[in-house]
Amino acid sequence: MSVARPAMLQLGVRRMVVASALLFVIFLAAWQWLPGLLGIPPFIIPSVSLVWQEFLHMLARDRLLFHTGITAMQVGVGFILGVMLGVLCGFALGMSPTAEFVLSPYILALQIAPKVAFAPLFIIWFGYTVYPKILVCILIVFFPVMINVLGAVRALDPDVVRLAKSFTANRFQVFWKIEFPAAMPPLFAGLRIAATLAVIGVLVGELVGGNMGLGYLLAFSEGAGETAKVFVTIIMLTLIGIALYGIVVAVETRVLHYLPSRARLAI
Repeated sequence: MSVARPAMLQLGVRRMVVASALLFVIFLAAWQWLPGLLGIPPFIIPSVSLVWQEFLHMLARDRLLFHTGITAMQVGVGFILGVMLGVLCGFALGMSPTAEFVLSPYILALQIAPKVAFAPLFIIWFGYTVYPKILVCILIVFFPVMINVLGAVRALDPDVVRLAKSFTANRFQVFWKIEFPAAMPPLFAGLRIAATLAVIGVLVGELVGGNMGLGYLLAFSEGAGETAKVFVTIIMLTLIGIALYGIVVAVETRVLHYLPSRARLAI
C-alpha cells in the first residue's frame, strides 16, 4: 500500500502536467487563428507568429535581453531587500506590542498611499537611476511579508513560550526554536504574494522614469503603436514573475518539507 500510493501520486502529477500543456497548446492555437476569424486586425491583437517574429527582431536590434536583465536585476534586488525589511519589522512588531501600537498607523498609512505616487518623488530624489525602481519594489513587497510574519508571531500560543522559558530558554533560543519556525509557513505565503507584486513595482518605476528596462521598452512600443512589441514585453515581464515565483515555491518546498502538503509535492 505504501509503495502504490507514491506511484498513484506521480501518475496524478503527470496527468496534471499533460492537461496543463494541452491547455497551453489550445490557448496558442486560439491566439493564432481566432483573431483572424473574428476579423480583428493585427495592430489590435497580433497573432502568435507575428509576436514570435517581433521577439526575434527585438533580440537582434532592440537589445531585448539587456533590458530584460536590467528589469530582472531590479526585481531581484527589490524583492530581497523588501523581504528582509518585512521580516525584520514583522518580528520586531510581533514581539513588542508597544512598538506595534506606535508604528502600525504609520506603516498602514505608507501601505495605503498609492505606490505610483512615490515613483515621481523617488525620481526627483535619485534621478533616472535604478534606485527609484528598487525603492518602489521594496515598498510593494514589504507589506505582505511584514503582515504575515506579524500575524504568525501574534498567533503563537503564549503557553509554549512560557514552557520554553521554564526550561531556562533565553530570549534568543525562544526566537530561534519557537517563534521563527512558527512564522515560516505564513512567511512563505507572504513571499508568494510578494513575488507576484515585485515585477509590478519595478515596472511602475520604469514607466514613470526609465531609460532602460522592459518598462522603458513597453512605453516606447506603446508610443510608437507597435502592438507586437508590447506583447513581447508583457510576455518577458510575465516570465520574470513566473521565474521569481518558481524560486519561492522551490525554496518553500525544501524548507517546509515536513508539512504534509509539501511532502506530497516532493514525491
